[in-house]
Amino acid sequence: MSNSNDAISTPISLNPYGSLIETSKNNPAQIQACYQAHRITRNTQQKGRFLSPDFEGVSVDPILLRLDDPSIEPGFVDTRNSMVFIARPPQKVQALIQECQKKLKEVIPNLWIVPKTALHITALEIAHSRTADEIAALVPQIRAAAQSMVNHALTHRTRLIQPLLCFDASAIALSFLPENDSYTYHHLRRDLFDQARASGVKMHSRYAAPSAHLTVGRFIRAEDLCTSGTLDPEKTRGLVARIEWLNAWLEREFWPAEDGAIRDGGEWAVGEEMGLEWRVGALWYGSGGETLMMGEGF
Repeated sequence: MSNSNDAISTPISLNPYGSLIETSKNNPAQIQACYQAHRITRNTQQKGRFLSPDFEGVSVDPILLRLDDPSIEPGFVDTRNSMVFIARPPQKVQALIQECQKKLKEVIPNLWIVPKTALHITALEIAHSRTADEIAALVPQIRAAAQSMVNHALTHRTRLIQPLLCFDASAIALSFLPENDSYTYHHLRRDLFDQARASGVKMHSRYAAPSAHLTVGRFIRAEDLCTSGTLDPEKTRGLVARIEWLNAWLEREFWPAEDGAIRDGGEWAVGEEMGLEWRVGALWYGSGGETLMMGEGF
């Protein structure tokens, strides 16, 4: 096992993950601070949006709504195909997420809950919103590199800590920070990107934001925040308050204690229990698609 920063990264212009590492002078504390700033800034912005008099309600996902309730459009098929490398959370993190989901549904009962078996973090997105044939054409290009990629977390251990709920008008996610180690989760993402590029496959990732998050719920019913068909500011405030209450609970109970101890669920070693997975297909919500290769867990 190696925790050294020993991968040869591509130039900053070619690897978006390498950009943050270089601008942070490869300082793990600065990388962690960027992840923290990203999620806190986002939550602050979204709170302001939700509580604004101009807020028009949540953004219902029309595709997920039809998949969840086939009676709306019988025979509907999600045609968006992707190729990704993901990590599954260990059971202790799954249990923490399920508790958060339970508490969230108390104030927004129609929240679509990501099933335990679909929970994942996307370490690297190769392509998205393609046809099945387009994704199939990419498979042979990256197959030779995939074996090393799915096992990279086994030899390059990274830890995620300090869980916090983040939200916007579409979904709620559980976000983590990369541990302040010499080799961080962001280094892992950089290395996966390098390995994929070296295979010759063209990268079409949506973004490379400093975020380590798992979606835990999506909005598919606008009426949860309405009374008699009209958006109810009191219900919106109740949702924001519940998220903030849960975040205070997470920080109090699951962030590192003064002695460094971390309660089960508050720390996630990427690749723990299950290795990284190479997945393709209609997998937008975690349950569809297929796994072409799985790395070794530890």
